[in-house]
Amino acid sequence: MIRRRPPLHSPTAVLGVVALCLLASAAPAAAQAPVTRRSERFVDSLLARMTLDEKVGQLNMTPADWNQTGPQAPAGGEQMVREGKIGSFLNYWGAAPTRAMQRIAVEQSRLHIPLLFSQDVIHGWRTVFPVSLAEAATFDTAAVRGAAHIAAVEASAHGIHWTFAPMVDIARDPRWGRIVEGAGEDPLLGEAMAAARVRGFQGDGGWRRIGDGDAVPSRILATAKHFAAYGAAEGGRDYNTAEVSERTLWEVYLPPFLAAVRAGTGSIMASFNDIGGTPSHASRWLLDDVLRRRWGYDGLVVSDWSGINEVIAHGVAATPEDAVVLAMRAGVDVDMSDALYSKHLANAVRSKRVPLALVDSAVKRVLRVKQALGLFDDPYRYSDTTRQRAATLTPANRAAARDVARKAIVLLRNERVADSPTLPLSKSLRSIAVIGALADDRAAVLGSWNGAGRPEDAVTVLAGIRSALPSARVTFERGAPVESLSTAGFAAAVQAAREADAVVLVLGERADMTGEASSRASLELPGSQLALAQAVVGAVRGETPSKPVVAVLMNGRPLAVSWLADSVPAIVESWLLGVEHGNAVADVLFGDANPSGRLPVSMPRATGQVPIYYAHKNTGRPAAQENHYTSKYLDLPWTPLYPFGHGLSYTSFRYANLRVGAASGRAADPVRVSVDVTNAGTRVGDEVVQLYLRDDAASVARPVRELRAFRRITVRPGETRSVELVLGPSDLALYRLDMRQVVEPGTFTLWAGGSSDATLSTTYRVVGDTLTLAPAPPRMR
Repeated sequence: MIRRRPPLHSPTAVLGVVALCLLASAAPAAAQAPVTRRSERFVDSLLARMTLDEKVGQLNMTPADWNQTGPQAPAGGEQMVREGKIGSFLNYWGAAPTRAMQRIAVEQSRLHIPLLFSQDVIHGWRTVFPVSLAEAATFDTAAVRGAAHIAAVEASAHGIHWTFAPMVDIARDPRWGRIVEGAGEDPLLGEAMAAARVRGFQGDGGWRRIGDGDAVPSRILATAKHFAAYGAAEGGRDYNTAEVSERTLWEVYLPPFLAAVRAGTGSIMASFNDIGGTPSHASRWLLDDVLRRRWGYDGLVVSDWSGINEVIAHGVAATPEDAVVLAMRAGVDVDMSDALYSKHLANAVRSKRVPLALVDSAVKRVLRVKQALGLFDDPYRYSDTTRQRAATLTPANRAAARDVARKAIVLLRNERVADSPTLPLSKSLRSIAVIGALADDRAAVLGSWNGAGRPEDAVTVLAGIRSALPSARVTFERGAPVESLSTAGFAAAVQAAREADAVVLVLGERADMTGEASSRASLELPGSQLALAQAVVGAVRGETPSKPVVAVLMNGRPLAVSWLADSVPAIVESWLLGVEHGNAVADVLFGDANPSGRLPVSMPRATGQVPIYYAHKNTGRPAAQENHYTSKYLDLPWTPLYPFGHGLSYTSFRYANLRVGAASGRAADPVRVSVDVTNAGTRVGDEVVQLYLRDDAASVARPVRELRAFRRITVRPGETRSVELVLGPSDLALYRLDMRQVVEPGTFTLWAGGSSDATLSTTYRVVGDTLTLAPAPPRMR
């Protein structure tokens, strides 16, 4: 079961700390203490021997250059390594190149300090898994953690120590291209995915134990990014300002970062945006008051690419040295790519603008990470060409990628045609028309930030269908390029649809249409794809109304597809699923897999509804069809096309008997909620049981409902499973007017079901006094 963990200062958390203290008296924990002290003595002794320039070098991350044979140091880079002026490289990977560069660092520099090699390993390395938004659609933390672990195994075999993932930004405006990298709109789902990915990359012990008991490296340092509220970019435009209140920060945007910290992430990346007029890279409140003091975080803080230099563009620094002073005083340890620390930090220290103690603290954090990775013991342990070959794109890795891809697919619509559901399609079909340029696009299925993925490794929808139906005649027509307004290929597409027994329309976005710097003003289908669908569907429906027609969406953000929802009997949201995309789609289309994905983000009817998300607050005039003077549109329903959590199956589930263990209780009491889930169909299926909650009357306005727990279960035909979900005080909590996190007495409404539109409800009452879970956080400054 997934539910929110208690805050650090809650009674539950205090009990957990007491338990940990009791465990600390046991022999294994006691044995770890001398290791920690020895580690600190080693770091301190190394730091004491470093010059100021060598200290600054450890904080300098330099991007690699590339040629046709692979990564290479930029001009003068090798000499800078010899002089101790580079502490880490970005985009420098491969077992052989990293070993060669590491040899320069540990054999030719004065202090022999090993390098860190970092890379964006987002949703797989060579075995590319579904994009992160699609992985969130699985609601399966074990599967997502497993995907991150496989990515870590492959990346570590290629010499990589450090990834800039997971992205844990909450995104409620799908125009923002980087929604593809996160878990969608909901904080609880975001927390669950953040923790799963951190543990997948690093293991269970946190970053300080990342190398423990790991004879063959299989873990890499994780980075929770972008701290914070990057997903709130105004207008959905990347790099834009984020205008959010402190309450919204603490309730929506910060919880996934806290979950990542609790899971032991070794790195946090500052975000490009400003909050309340202060760029994140210059925010002492965010990076020190909140992250280090409030949360007790002890890992690295890394800038985003040239993020320190961009403080000047934000207008809060006049010179590069001013920007360096602000960033170092705020708490940015590592300068990625712009070399401002390398050029200006030493002078800022000598002129007393930056205390040397701040630099020493940052350097110690870098050295601790290198020590935790085991690089001082064996600097070449991540650079093994034999392991690189053996660990890459294995059959087991591909099988795992196919499994996650199947679980990520969301069946949005499946209407009956000729007395039967459109899907699954029969494997006895003699012919099938596959229409749409994306159906045969190997690069598109890999998504953005696809690591070392290669298009030649990928299975397209067309290839997957042909593999699933080897005896059928499978005709492919592009129809039109993804973004083109051309209709030149429409006639051939219509003719192919007329001649086939079934039609699969593949529509959506290329990989480069989502991701960084890929915001879109329109969420509708690009180019002439809607017109293509209208031409094909119109021709088929006019001649053979019973012919199965399926729309398969490929995209990295929710699209506005109202016409398809009204006109195409079956719609499959396939996202961008990685190397096994086509096989997974075929598994679902032909019934070898029962779809079980659920939407991690609401799907709008039109771009004009954005932002649209289920956990909105009510107004004084909630939308009501019968009252003109309420919050709605004249030309469009106010509801989403498909709600958060929605997803159909080839079976059906019934919910009944929602109940709480006690009708009331005190604020500190656990709330035990049970519901019966019955598989009323004829196939075994996976259901995502979702529990939502609303505080009915509180001291501040609350969302109409919030996801508070979920569990993915498998139910056999005819079986009824009683599912218990236990809520703790933090699930009932809010930030009061004074910003203390409290549980107030009063009534709460609970809903259980298969989406945020669940109607089965009950109530629970908190009695007694208000419970304070945490003191007021540091006020923004």
